[in-house]
Amino acid sequence: MHFLKELFMNIRIRDIIDIAIVAFAFYKFFMLIRETRAEQLIKGILVLLVITKISEWLQLFTINWILEKTMTVGVIALLIVFQPELRRALEYIGRSRFLMKTIIEVEDENIRNVINEILEAVASLSRQKIGALIVLERTTGLNEVVETGTLINGKVSSGLLINIFIPNTPLHDGAVIIKDDIIKAAGCFLPLTENMNLSKELGTRHRAALGITEKSDSLAIIVSEETGVISIADNGKLSRYIDIKTLEKILEDVYITNEMRRGLFVRWRIKNGEKQE
Repeated sequence: MHFLKELFMNIRIRDIIDIAIVAFAFYKFFMLIRETRAEQLIKGILVLLVITKISEWLQLFTINWILEKTMTVGVIALLIVFQPELRRALEYIGRSRFLMKTIIEVEDENIRNVINEILEAVASLSRQKIGALIVLERTTGLNEVVETGTLINGKVSSGLLINIFIPNTPLHDGAVIIKDDIIKAAGCFLPLTENMNLSKELGTRHRAALGITEKSDSLAIIVSEETGVISIADNGKLSRYIDIKTLEKILEDVYITNEMRRGLFVRWRIKNGEKQE
């Protein structure tokens, strides 16, 4: 009790801030690796640390020596094993809002047109049961993915998107990459997800969509070739059976920041003859 009393008496505001920052960093790290391979690896490492300490207490020198050497070499192995997670963490820090200006730089008057063109294309592809995979680039660049496909650099239009995915055409099997209001490339190859717990009924398009959203902050829209069902992949998570209204709201979240929404709303009121407050 005396020790605890002295400890609390000597705590400074700076110490509290220091502890809070470390706690926040650990919390963000846990949220980043949750439900990934890294979570299971971390648990395995913690078990090894506990066994190493127990072997030291019990004076099991041979076991302790092996475990200590393994942990020493394991630091280098961890950098290799955790390479995808480390990359995600650095990208997460890099695209944090306090370091970025805006998510997208499309002019306000073009935003609604881009959203409508994508919605019209997805709705048409879904009705015709034509498989499609559309990736919307956010802040993480996808140039390495673009280079695997055919460069287009054309304005987003429903007609162009539909024609790209028509069966038995050269580009229909790959993914389309869209940045702002430009279709950058088509027929692109995406990394497949490493999640082994996915349903067997999910095909390559869904696995590729999850793969690209695990390695970047992009949003992927998938249309099933068998059922015409629309799905969304975001941050390594898959949402299926999305209707057009829901998709419209999701696209608005991608393209329209809060500032853009206020600007569009004010102009809409002025155009409709309402007095601005």
